[in-house]
Amino acid sequence: MKRSIHQNISVDCVIFGFDSSELKVLLVERELHDEKTGELIFKDRTLTGNHIYLHEELESAARRILDDLTGIDDIYLEQFFTFGSPSRISKEKDKQWIRSQGRNPDEHIVTVGYFSLLDINRVEIKHKDRNVAWYPVGEVGELGFDHNEILDKALSTLRDKLMKEPLAYELLPDKFTLTQMQTLYQAIMGVEYDKGNFRKKVAKMKYLIPLDEKIVGNAHRPPRLYFFSRDVYEFTRKQLFDFSV
Repeated sequence: MKRSIHQNISVDCVIFGFDSSELKVLLVERELHDEKTGELIFKDRTLTGNHIYLHEELESAARRILDDLTGIDDIYLEQFFTFGSPSRISKEKDKQWIRSQGRNPDEHIVTVGYFSLLDINRVEIKHKDRNVAWYPVGEVGELGFDHNEILDKALSTLRDKLMKEPLAYELLPDKFTLTQMQTLYQAIMGVEYDKGNFRKKVAKMKYLIPLDEKIVGNAHRPPRLYFFSRDVYEFTRKQLFDFSV
């Protein structure tokens, strides 16, 4: 049975992923064709999102969107901002898109932003009816609606939280090297860290557990593997977490 949507409230998800070298964001391809001729009117990209159903919780809507894309229901998810400017739908192509959906582009639509974190190498994206792909955060170009603003706010929030909380482990494999961890921090923060200073910071993280395992086949000295212990983190989380440089 088809469910009714709330015409004035939507959820947009900024899905960040890390592929061992770059921070990326998941984008959906949007195409609008002329109904009569089939001619392409425009083609661009947007974040993943949708209107919420009537009587649906906001977080439930966000998790529904993520589950539809990834099939995973235990993804890190956090609400970060609400975007409610009356001019959110001001570009002509966005108005055309709204009309093609049978809706009024002059309606005031408020969207609630969520961001999530994924290890790209562990997720298979499976959107059923539209092209979805990962793009480097710095190369997304102009997105539909106000989605560049939403992406910028999500990235700013992620950077602020990364200074206080160990969110990076949501983007890393279960076992990782310190070099992989440093590469991730640099990709998110957009800065280069001195290797020595970075490892001094890392040495203070009691929840970062060294393993008696190393990466084999390395041309140089095999790097040690580590894992993040959530139990230890929860036990020690009252201690100050500070990754500022």
